[in-house]
Amino acid sequence: MLQALQQVAKLLPVSLPEFGTAVLYAILVAAAYTFAVAIAAGRGRPRLLQAARLGAIGTVSMVGLAVLVLAYAFVSHDFRITYVAHYSDRAMSTPFLIAALWGGQDGSLLWWLFLTSLFSGACVLWLKRKYLELQPYVIATLMSIILFFGLLMVFEANPFATSLAGAPIEGQGLNYQLRNFYMIIHPPSLYIGFTSSAVPFAFAVAALATGRLDNEWIVASRKWMLFSWLFLSIGNSLGMLWAYDTLGWGGPWAWDPVENAAFLPWLTASAFLHSIMIQERRGMMKVWNVFLICLTFWLTLFGTFLTRSGLIASVHSFAQSGIGIWFVYMMGVVAAVCIALTIYRLPKLRNEGELDSLLSREAAFVGNNWGFLSLMVFIAVATTWPRISEWLLDQKSTLGPTFYNAWLPPLVLTVLALMGVAPLLGWRKTSPELFKKSFRWPVLGMVIVAVLHVTLGKHFGFPAFISVDPIYPGLLGDVLSRVSGTYPFFTIAIVAFNLVVVVQEFARGVTARQKNAVDEGVIGSLLHLVAKSRRRYGGYIVHVGIALMFIGFTGRAWSVDKEASLMPGQSTSIEEYTITYAGPRMEVDSEKRMIFADVDVVRNGKAAGRISPAKFIYKTMPEAPATIVGRYITAKNDLYMIIGMVNPQSKVAAFQIHVNMLISFIWFGAIVLALGALVAMWPDVAMEEVGAFGYVRAAASVTTAVVFGLLLAGGSAQAYGAQPPPVGDVVQAAPAPLTVGATDP
Repeated sequence: MLQALQQVAKLLPVSLPEFGTAVLYAILVAAAYTFAVAIAAGRGRPRLLQAARLGAIGTVSMVGLAVLVLAYAFVSHDFRITYVAHYSDRAMSTPFLIAALWGGQDGSLLWWLFLTSLFSGACVLWLKRKYLELQPYVIATLMSIILFFGLLMVFEANPFATSLAGAPIEGQGLNYQLRNFYMIIHPPSLYIGFTSSAVPFAFAVAALATGRLDNEWIVASRKWMLFSWLFLSIGNSLGMLWAYDTLGWGGPWAWDPVENAAFLPWLTASAFLHSIMIQERRGMMKVWNVFLICLTFWLTLFGTFLTRSGLIASVHSFAQSGIGIWFVYMMGVVAAVCIALTIYRLPKLRNEGELDSLLSREAAFVGNNWGFLSLMVFIAVATTWPRISEWLLDQKSTLGPTFYNAWLPPLVLTVLALMGVAPLLGWRKTSPELFKKSFRWPVLGMVIVAVLHVTLGKHFGFPAFISVDPIYPGLLGDVLSRVSGTYPFFTIAIVAFNLVVVVQEFARGVTARQKNAVDEGVIGSLLHLVAKSRRRYGGYIVHVGIALMFIGFTGRAWSVDKEASLMPGQSTSIEEYTITYAGPRMEVDSEKRMIFADVDVVRNGKAAGRISPAKFIYKTMPEAPATIVGRYITAKNDLYMIIGMVNPQSKVAAFQIHVNMLISFIWFGAIVLALGALVAMWPDVAMEEVGAFGYVRAAASVTTAVVFGLLLAGGSAQAYGAQPPPVGDVVQAAPAPLTVGATDP
């Protein structure tokens, strides 16, 4: 491939940077042409639809060419291009040269455009002769999004721009703190989740524009949104794993503004995937579904705006630039168009049914939706509060993790409880007999687990009720601390309720098949049950994954933190671990000095192995040493160590030590969640009968399978810095905090 591109480059009549810029202008022309033709096809000239389809494919091809040109510029070290010179050097390996495509602002926008166009092309191929009335406006909407990003790059963030000073001999190179494996897999996963949401948004706009607001557009967009939700889940999970292994925070989530921005569309997409079931079955919540799908796409733009505008300070964010105002205009246009079309079509968005009873599945879904939306609003306001307080109160204040952890759990636990309650309720109304029959075993299971937790939990290091220091003075602080101390108990009880609900639902289905099937074993019945109703049982598997992740999140309540300064040979104890500092050692390579602090770990009186937290001091960035995390992993907890500094004379080392309880349940739960989503979205017919989107979903399966392995490994295979233990368990050593967050949307 590289040799072929080299031959093509030699034949170009202009330089590579000029050719790349010309391709960007060609994208604008192709997208504008396709947009105009698609609108004309939708306004009474259906013969132009084929021209619009071909124009969309041509636009996608142009975007693909632009990405190939920039990728070639990286692998051929064309430092005439400023972006290439800034984010690569000749010493970088090919995987990191490719990852540098999204390592900075200009290239990541091109990558965003590429993925958007890729899904646009897949959508056009998948549509074929289906949804002919919707097709023109679907294509026009997708082309308008491509036009926006094309204009943004041409006039504000051209990845092919050159410097007046000429090409440097050597590039600056990608920030060393970004040269790890998560750089290759996390940003693309999150980008896929963000960009693929454009397709269901396009169907919503098309339905509003044409007035075809029955279930047709819902059916068309449902699996596209599930695909987007899947990769938003994967992207956020990998982001947590990256933060845990890399940033040295001591945990997987710190309510950083960019983390929050990536989480917001996941919440609204989750709400949409639940509420569409009510519209499909009862003809209700039509306005709500249009609102949720438009809001999900709008939040992807909002998250990108937060990252790139400099509005909110974050460890992940890009340098402040002038593109923020572009996103403000785009968000304004999207909001105005959606609101105007919704108001115009309100007569056709009336509910066909009514909420008959509070004890119904519809009511539980409505409550669940309001919970998701409330979480989204709370997190969005808290994230932007520094600017809101500055504008309204003339002072800047920041809301940290303590604030979120104090106020969010009641709302989160309510949503978690409704997640378990909804499958037990009947549509329209739940009879007293069905209510008793459905709730009997889940409630009994919850009570048994709650009693065991209270009586035995403290003996295993997991007390049901904990002591929490007040974070506010006076009565409010005292009440909040007492309530916060009960969160572990209620979380474990509700998780048990959810898990028993899923087991009961599967057991009921298998029992029913066993009664009707001849010579079908339990495993066969289970497989046929899932295959026959993949959407339903895939959703149950997702619920199991979320419940398992909540066990991991709850583990933070029982985690223990400690700081210690040790001389070589000295020991300290924390929980079941005894840690002995063996001493420092230094290694040097062509890029950096590596100062390791070797620590021998004894667990429950038995030697477990050695971990080596470290500091990496790079020659090009001596002022910003990287902190390498050392981890000893078990099913119960992680021993997580960070070295602060080592005195060169006395060799005394300062350590931050964390014992993070049940953290592995987060990664295992994420795998189960992704597996459930794959089951729900898997085609119901043979692959050869599905077409383009079937292959997109197959690609999602392969990608997710790779992610499964990465999550299972827990990051044990690092890009650099891993120190194998002499004996025992896995040792983690991950690159340290990112000083430039050029990796998130």
